[in-house]
Amino acid sequence: MVGKAPGGAVTVSPMQSAVEDVDAVAHGRKIWHRADGDATLSAMGAFSTFGRQALDLLLPAQCFGCGAPMADPARLCGSCFGDSVFIADPMCVSCGRPFEFEAEAGRVCGLCVAVPPSFDHCRAAVHYDEPLRSALLKFKHGDRTDMADGLANLLIRAGRDFLGSADLVAPVPLHPRRLWHRRYNQSGLMSAAVARRDALASIPDLLIRKRQTRTQGGLSATARRRNVRGAFALNDRYRTAIAERHVVLVDDVYTTGATVEACARVLKLAGAATVSVLVIARVVRSGQVH
Repeated sequence: MVGKAPGGAVTVSPMQSAVEDVDAVAHGRKIWHRADGDATLSAMGAFSTFGRQALDLLLPAQCFGCGAPMADPARLCGSCFGDSVFIADPMCVSCGRPFEFEAEAGRVCGLCVAVPPSFDHCRAAVHYDEPLRSALLKFKHGDRTDMADGLANLLIRAGRDFLGSADLVAPVPLHPRRLWHRRYNQSGLMSAAVARRDALASIPDLLIRKRQTRTQGGLSATARRRNVRGAFALNDRYRTAIAERHVVLVDDVYTTGATVEACARVLKLAGAATVSVLVIARVVRSGQVH
């Protein structure tokens, strides 16, 4: 079954054949897939205009950072916007690491020169600090799926330099067991929202997490790389679809880059021409900005 999603995006039934999906993406037709576990957004799509207005009365729009009343729930209030440290030039053209000194456009940081990443670009919207840090934790672990559209706005702002040339958007996947417990993939919700806004193909199951890895929290950079080594694979049904394509990979936080590096390597080996990474926040430690 094929139909229209809210906003005019095309929806594809989970029962539609892989052949049809691959053909559509490979030939440039835009597909929108509902992200795994996105029951909230799906239910919202079924409400009438009256139902939406009633819901707004029952659940008034709030800033997704602090919860202050807002006219638009997909925006930060002035206070949260002012308290957030947005990442902008000068930065490494490759990994997006911010420089604390003036640098010419196109400069690559020392880490990327020493060990070039598998992805072509990575951009983060903000430093991983308050107020977005708490908001992301609520979004990830507190069933706050309503934050997806607001966070997608930040991703689009961060990725404005390359989203125009992208072909499709995909999230960093969760292992099925973790997805079962959490009920949704936070990166899947954001990637679907970005795709809807920019009229891009969205493939929530482009990558598969083959084994359940321990949480990356508290691990060193070396341990993080070891933890995700060989953990991801391409979903074979999309092998033709990504050949020579520009894929945008979406995740929530960039700490050492181990997870997105492992995913980007799989995509490049499978034939993707360009892999760009978009994350909401990046951990920037003292002495890392160079």
